[in-house]
Amino acid sequence: MQNTHHFDRRQFLQAGTVAVAAASISSGLFAEEKKNKKQEIIDAHSHIWTDDIAHHPLQNGQTVEDLKPRTFTPEELMAVASPHGVTKVVLIQHNVYHGKDNSYITDTIQKEPKKYSGVACIDAAGKSPTKEMDRLRKLGIRGLRIRPGDGNVKKWRDSPGMHAMWKHGPKIGIAMCPLINPEDLLEVNHFCEKYPDTTVVIDHFARIGINGEIDSKDLKRLADLAKFPNTYVKVSAYYALGKKQPPHDELTPMIRVLYDAYGANRLMWASDCPYQLTSPNTYGDSIALIQNRIDFLSAADKDAILRKTAETVFFS
Repeated sequence: MQNTHHFDRRQFLQAGTVAVAAASISSGLFAEEKKNKKQEIIDAHSHIWTDDIAHHPLQNGQTVEDLKPRTFTPEELMAVASPHGVTKVVLIQHNVYHGKDNSYITDTIQKEPKKYSGVACIDAAGKSPTKEMDRLRKLGIRGLRIRPGDGNVKKWRDSPGMHAMWKHGPKIGIAMCPLINPEDLLEVNHFCEKYPDTTVVIDHFARIGINGEIDSKDLKRLADLAKFPNTYVKVSAYYALGKKQPPHDELTPMIRVLYDAYGANRLMWASDCPYQLTSPNTYGDSIALIQNRIDFLSAADKDAILRKTAETVFFS
């Protein structure tokens, strides 16, 4: 399917300096973290990768020179995240580099299952996607990243494998995690109606605002999905939305609409690292929007968005 709002995240990394170490965090952000040190945070969306391509090959003939940055390992991720109170992370399979070989994130989860959970990519047109779901669930996977065109069809509703995945998900505790554009919300609505027991976690506000404007019709379609009680939204990827730079206040009205529709217990914050680290964006600025800059959120709301919702969906 043509992705009319596609953005190449590597371009964001090439456009600025990526901070991948705790030393890059300003003393002011450390002071803010200290002020809020009692707030435990879960990052519901980060990518990791390695240049150890002997054990984790890159797809489509890519080499280590294609990796931007060269590595973003769990250790590098936590060096950035831990000073802000992040104790757990949901690792998202980086299809761009590793395709449907989920072994790097599953290996990481197996080493520290209390710290990491994961969202994998599988082939909806494969021989038995539900068996692959069963295998991955045993390795700590709690969600599947699905995108337009998966199943080798224009619409998901025409893919037998996609239907099988949505039907099987609630049986084993795996959520469907659509990475979509606003025009794909109707297809998500179709599947939510057909499989109401399936947990659905929509990535990055469904990319509303990627062109710099928050379209009210698109936002209403996303808010309307709140009628399905098992549907959630990730409040994430600020670097790619609105003005695409801190302090990200222009996203607050969109968050308010979704807060009114879903409530804090069905919204979850996420960084989308390492892309959120593209200058002038920082990890701290991403958290600060929820933690410090939105006056309508109570302390309980902030705890839900920054921790509790993701814990319920991906760690329970």
